[in-house]
Order: sequence, then C-alpha cells, then structure tokens
Amino acid sequence: MSERIPVNVLTGFLGSGKTSLLNRLLREPLFNNCAVLINEFGDIGIDHHLVDRVDGDIVLLQSGCICCTVRGDLASAMRDLYERRERGEIPAFVRLIIETTGLADPVPVLATVMYDRVLQHHFRVGNVITTVDAVHGASNLAQYPECQKQVALADRLVLTKLDIADPALLPALHQQLAHANPSAPCLALDAKQVDARAILGADIFDVGGKTDDVAHWLQATRQRNYLALATTRIPDANVHRDIVAFALDLPETVDWTVFSVWLSLLLHAHGAQVLRVKGLLNVEGAEAPVVVHGVQQLMHPPTHLERWPSDDHRSRLIVIVRGLKPQRVQDSLTRYLGDCG
Repeated sequence: MSERIPVNVLTGFLGSGKTSLLNRLLREPLFNNCAVLINEFGDIGIDHHLVDRVDGDIVLLQSGCICCTVRGDLASAMRDLYERRERGEIPAFVRLIIETTGLADPVPVLATVMYDRVLQHHFRVGNVITTVDAVHGASNLAQYPECQKQVALADRLVLTKLDIADPALLPALHQQLAHANPSAPCLALDAKQVDARAILGADIFDVGGKTDDVAHWLQATRQRNYLALATTRIPDANVHRDIVAFALDLPETVDWTVFSVWLSLLLHAHGAQVLRVKGLLNVEGAEAPVVVHGVQQLMHPPTHLERWPSDDHRSRLIVIVRGLKPQRVQDSLTRYLGDCG
C-alpha cells in the first residue's frame, strides 16, 4: 500500500476557501513534491491561474510541486499524469491533490481512485479534506446535498472565515457537522499559519469510520459503473436546481471604481442568488491582475497577484447564480459600463 501514491481530495462548497487553503498547503514541507489536479468550470475556469505561474498545461512550483488542470475525464487525466511521471517528463511526485469544484459530488472522484482497474494499482485514497465556510456553512448544509456529501466524506473538516463569522452561531454549526460526520476532527484554519500535519492526519481514507450513507454511496457508484461521470466539469444546471455558472463579457481593461459600484449594486439587489463571484481583472493603471472573490453578499478585499500567470491579460470573471438569468446579469453590466463610460 505504501508504494501506491496517496491521493488527497480537497473539497468544499462554493466559496469555502479551497484554493486559498491549497495555496498555503503547497508551501508546507509535508506537501512538497506533489502533483495537483485543479478543476475547471468548463472552458472558463480560473482557479489554476490563482495557484502560481502557469506555463502551458503544467505548472512547476519552486517547492517541486506540479499543477495542471482537468478538462474532461478524471481517470484519463490521472493516467496521463502517471505516465508522464514514469517517462521522466515531470518530477516524480509522491502525492496527488485533487481539488473539486464547489458544486461537485466527491463520491465519483473517490470511486475513480478506488475502483478504476488501472489507477488502483498506482494510487490510493489518502484522505478527504473538506473546507467549511463558517459564515455560510449552516445554510449550505441545510440547502445543498453536495455540501452534505462533502462533509460526510471528510477525514478532516477545516473551518474557514472564523474571523468574520458570528461566534454565537458557531455551536449550532458544529452540531450540524458532528451530525453529518461524527468521526472527522473539525480544525479551525488559523489566519497566520496552517497546521499541515493536523490536516493531513493519518493519510488513510477509512470508509468504516464514516456513516452508513458513505459506504452506500461508494458501492452504488461502483455497481452502476458510474465512473464515466467522474469528471470535474461543473454539473448540468438542471441537476442543481437552476444553478448556472457563466463568464461575464468584460472590456479589455476595467475601471475599478465603476466595476466595484456595479458589483455592489448587483449583490445588494440579488446577493442571496449570487452564490459565487471569482475573477482576475485587468484594472486600469495596475501592472498585475487584481483578484476578486465573494460569496453571496460577502465580498472579500481585492488582492494583487505579483504577475500575470500567462500572456493572456484579459479580464475573467466567473459568476455562479441560482434562479437568476445570466443574460440579465450581463445586460446590467453592459448598461452600467455604457452609462458610466
């Protein structure tokens, strides 16, 4: 078993801090010399741009880690990564991290690693790390089956955004998490340092320690030969009750003041329906891209990357909405930019 490469699945609902945690883990010695598969929202993904500098479809970090994106079938991506490792085309990574999308059901991802006839000889499930947003976690657990599965499958629950959460509401959230997954430790993510060893844990996924539902989900997936669905594309909107992800059409450069006012107005009017906003913006007067991200009415302060991750300097903004037509959002932005231009 020790000869097989451990796979750590990093999951969590929209805006719960997966990419931020991944960035921090990749700087820790325990996560040196690993490979990372990062999800894409179809053809409009940006998460891989937020990890580090991108060179083609492979990112080589100073720590020795490599990152690449999944554009289609997960099993094929893993086989290709392993074959390139064996041919010496990429460093001989000793760990694989798979970051799922916020709306992903992680069961097919685990089933792919556990039951694929080729992969099971080279990989094993290390553990499942699930980030939970301390601000929106309770409502997400109550509303979304995907969030419930992400929590139930976890070996480690990492509670994020504690600095802005209401302390009075945390006991109820802990009760929800304990009910959904009584065996997983709940770790508070420190704003200044990350305890990589505590997050990694024993690094052995144990179905026996989970609820009966977990074993049922995995077995049902195996019996239905469901592995072909273990892709990391965002699921069909019809499956997710009118949830849609789309990219906004933005001008070549963005006036920050105009854009931020428009976004504030959008969230004020439809914040509960805007599940996620994440993007790289080419802001007028800035040499490097500005990263914006938010969850519902909560927008985090913008941050600046040190450099553009590629030669493509276009602004990219992904919006995930529920019960709100994408064209309506696009039209409002177009009109607002035109009125203020």
